[in-house]
Amino acid sequence: MYESTHETSLLRDRVLVALNSLTKVVVGKDSHVRRALAVLLSGGHLLLEDLPGVGKTTLARALSKVLGGRFQRVQGTNDLLPSDLLGAQLWEAATQTFRFQPGPIFANVILLDELNRIGPKTQSALLEVMVEGQVTMDHSTHPLPEPFFVIATQNPTDHAGTFPLPESQIDRFAAVLHLGYPSQEAERRILIGEAGLAVLDGLEMAMSLGDWVAAKKAVSQINVSDAVLDYIEKIVAQIRKDGGFCSTRAICQWLSLAKAEAWIQGQRFVTPDHLQDTLLDAMAHRGRMDDRKLNREDIRNVFKKIIMEVPVGWKP
Repeated sequence: MYESTHETSLLRDRVLVALNSLTKVVVGKDSHVRRALAVLLSGGHLLLEDLPGVGKTTLARALSKVLGGRFQRVQGTNDLLPSDLLGAQLWEAATQTFRFQPGPIFANVILLDELNRIGPKTQSALLEVMVEGQVTMDHSTHPLPEPFFVIATQNPTDHAGTFPLPESQIDRFAAVLHLGYPSQEAERRILIGEAGLAVLDGLEMAMSLGDWVAAKKAVSQINVSDAVLDYIEKIVAQIRKDGGFCSTRAICQWLSLAKAEAWIQGQRFVTPDHLQDTLLDAMAHRGRMDDRKLNREDIRNVFKKIIMEVPVGWKP
């Protein structure tokens, strides 16, 4: 038991070192960087809804640097084919057989830039990838590397050339973040080369891929009491009563994100505070059953109201 606790403590220290390194690259966004790291540790994927040029690519590349893993960026276009993303079967003349050539999806951290510019056929190719961590092609299954983390960005749905993301795909993202513009102080540091892309190349690996896998396992073992589960059920019931889209997968991702936040804080169990802190990011992109708008501010306000109205008391 002591060795297990000691090993977990060492893993957490390395994660905190990684977090500190990331905040020196993506400056002025400490809470966003921490949440992105928590999403990774929870085993989920991250959706970024924001303007171009505010640090989305920098954040993704920085995460891959501290992971020591492979990073790939895919630019979303309406003519992108599934094979451009997943890979293809190539004919080998010498052996008279087909050989699978992996696509850019076979990376540890992948940035899908402007996801909603990708056509529906290629978008659907991501459904298996993001849940099962594998690619099935021509009756063969090809596992993706572990850890595997998708960061996707999307533009406002009223922009030309965009395709609305279906609920089945939105539901595969554990959380949504809005980076926004940096503060004046943070922007000055970027301008003089003290942060951002200028210091990205100097970022060092904080821990091995094996350590990241072990950290994810430790997060999954955080304790959740029956009382906390009762609170989750009350929140979910209120969301669904108000017409919100809240699948069982969404609830699992929300709980996993709360576990990750608890683990980063050095706690062994989830509290209502962890659930309240992560609810907006975990649910805002799912919206309502009749809502596809990109503006999530009203939706976040609905969740804030639910948190205020649903009692934390342990009686259902």
